[in-house]
Amino acid sequence: MNVSQAFVFLKELDANNHRDWFQRNKKSYDAIKNDLLAFLGELIPEIAVFDPPVAAIQPNDCIFRIYRDVRFSNDKSPYKTHIGAFISKTGRKGNHPGYYIHIEPGKSFLAGGLYMPPPELLKAVRDEVYYNAQAFKAIINHPDFIRFFTKLDDMDKLTRPPKGYVPAWPDIDLLKYKSYVVVHYLSDEAFANTPPDALILPVFRAMYPLNGFLQRARENTGQ
Repeated sequence: MNVSQAFVFLKELDANNHRDWFQRNKKSYDAIKNDLLAFLGELIPEIAVFDPPVAAIQPNDCIFRIYRDVRFSNDKSPYKTHIGAFISKTGRKGNHPGYYIHIEPGKSFLAGGLYMPPPELLKAVRDEVYYNAQAFKAIINHPDFIRFFTKLDDMDKLTRPPKGYVPAWPDIDLLKYKSYVVVHYLSDEAFANTPPDALILPVFRAMYPLNGFLQRARENTGQ
């Protein structure tokens, strides 16, 4: 994928975030979107080597719309200034753990796990961690995990133990997350100039044991 071309377009969009400019430059956006679709078409089978259930998903089911939902926002800018795709067994929908690619000048990253799961699924994840704490800690303390993520992202974490669990449990901090997510940030230079086999796939491979753990928790809900 020509990430440098995407960066140029997104920078210009950020400076001209209105419908007239976007319509004049829609062919450029369509070319970038098609480039991303082709890239995902190559990437998904590579991920399926270590996470087979994603093999059946189509690239179109993974890409997020560039149009913003402005109904409840004070910012009425109609377009996102980034491009994103989430690869899971059901694509960007369905609350399955997966692999996220975020393309934005100066703010690109790779992420994965479960972001803000609904209450029933969050409870299932916490139960899985509670009853299998040693296995979970082995995942997040593994050298491959630490190499790329250091720790779970704690952007949205409870200050007190969640209800229904013993506050004095030694690993109670592991149950305070509202999302079980990891993030690996990318420089523009690295993203634009490093082949995906060398840049993206090692990060997603290191992410896979966490996603597998979260998927087992999801299956315990009967979904």
